[in-house]
Amino acid sequence: MPGKPRIGVSRCLLGDEVRHDGRHKRNSTLLEILGPRVEWVPVCPELEVGMGVPREAVHLVAHADGIRLLGVDSRMDWTDTMTAWARGRIEDLERLDLSGFVLKADSPSCGAKDVHVLSDAGERRDGRGVFADALLRMLPDLPVIDERELENPERREQFIRRALGYHARRT
Repeated sequence: MPGKPRIGVSRCLLGDEVRHDGRHKRNSTLLEILGPRVEWVPVCPELEVGMGVPREAVHLVAHADGIRLLGVDSRMDWTDTMTAWARGRIEDLERLDLSGFVLKADSPSCGAKDVHVLSDAGERRDGRGVFADALLRMLPDLPVIDERELENPERREQFIRRALGYHARRT
């Protein structure tokens, strides 16, 4: 009998205090409903890329050369570092035979959609976090959901069915 499906997860959603402010975003729906059914593979892009805890918050900023991941106060540009790290980390995750991924909504690293992007014209909500963008491009068939969508019972069950089906096809 195959083991539980491995599901990647933004580590802060598990209750780990890895956010920029040293806090977490523990998601009880995730832990109570999905937790017993899966093996978690926690990922915190900002911590794993070397930003530390606590750390300066980052945000997405529109530039002539594309969307950049910048420190809020220092304006330190983490884009190239995060992009290079994400490629390698996703290759590692692929070797673990992930069956899905649960991302942190609105995150400049993990947000899958509608992430705030600052621009000269003002704020807009059409960005995608740097890690999430790489994940979705490199593993386009992988079932992915964010924690906000997880609260919708229909979307949650659809994700679970897709992840279990993905797992069954790979075992």
